[in-house]
Amino acid sequence: MTDDAIEIAAHPDLSTIAQADWDACACPETQDGRPYDPFTTYRFLKALEDSGSVGPGTGWQPRYLTAKQGDQVIAVAPLYAKGHSQGEYIFDHNWAHAFENAGGRYYPKLQMAVPFTPATGRRFLTRPGFEVIGMSAIVQGAIQIAADNQLSSVHVTFCTEAEAIAGEEMGLLPRIGQQFHWENDGYADFDGFLNSLASRKRKNIRKERAQANDFGGDILMLTGDDIQPEHWDAFWRFYQDTGSRKWGTPYLTRAFFDHAQEHLRDDMLLSLAVRDGQYIAGALNFIGRETLYGRYWGCVEHHACLHFELCYYRAIEYAIEHGMRRVEAGAQGEHKLARGYLPVATHSLHYFTDPGFREAVANYLDAERDAVDNEIEILTNYGPFKKENREEQQ
Repeated sequence: MTDDAIEIAAHPDLSTIAQADWDACACPETQDGRPYDPFTTYRFLKALEDSGSVGPGTGWQPRYLTAKQGDQVIAVAPLYAKGHSQGEYIFDHNWAHAFENAGGRYYPKLQMAVPFTPATGRRFLTRPGFEVIGMSAIVQGAIQIAADNQLSSVHVTFCTEAEAIAGEEMGLLPRIGQQFHWENDGYADFDGFLNSLASRKRKNIRKERAQANDFGGDILMLTGDDIQPEHWDAFWRFYQDTGSRKWGTPYLTRAFFDHAQEHLRDDMLLSLAVRDGQYIAGALNFIGRETLYGRYWGCVEHHACLHFELCYYRAIEYAIEHGMRRVEAGAQGEHKLARGYLPVATHSLHYFTDPGFREAVANYLDAERDAVDNEIEILTNYGPFKKENREEQQ
């Protein structure tokens, strides 16, 4: 497919794309520091692929897109052919049921996303200076693949707000969802954050932290070379327990954590609770340039408030100490509200090859957006911050 001398290609694995070309589009800022988004880097997506977390048998079949102008790759995208709707966190199960009840075939579909990762970031990864033409080429390429293969739909999940606006102008259907994020209002330390809260909420967090840290052991905060293979052995046990309860089987394979140790440890913050030499709980975060991303939690013993301490309060402390702008604590969870994480909108884009179904979904999304906007406003008013702080945030 060509458009103004732009060649679009789909790739079944990342090894057919040069890492330098991918990262020049995905994270050009790494020339002077960390990537903004660690999840769209070549090394993260390659770890998913090489570990067998995506690929044959997983329902996530890579179809990475490249847009090339002359000899230069100007845009790339993490695209997958999906045989189910698992591991996406923006749910379309009802759409699938409706489409199939009407006699259609919903799967396979195309998913432009980072697998198993409900974190906002660019999905149309363009080389600087090619933002408009690069995104247009990737959109056209994905739609053409869907048409050529008689696929039901294309879904772009957890894209940026700017991409959602641009995608709607290109004819894609925008959808909003909701997560809870913590924002750093220039706090000097954790007490500075606490002082911005209403008195009752402040006291409750102090009580929870005291309870959590009374489990009889220590909490280790590990990143980079401080993370050792033994820590992944422990965390794998936690992850297996959580994954089995939430999803039936864990999404990531054990091999992923071996690849993480080799290629991703500088992108990771591992919080582990240890007592008498035994690891009993842990939380895994990924480190972006401005954002700390909470991803996984697990334990082999229950202790009051330890989950809140490892996943939320230690993440806030780390973000403050390192001058980070926010903490994204993953999908769902209204319990995060009382702990300083406020509701924010997330964005996705959707395209359907069947015009009748497209119209039905468009009508549904109009109503859903109003409902989500209203819920975000209501929940924000119930946030833990002092009244004057809530007014500033609104």
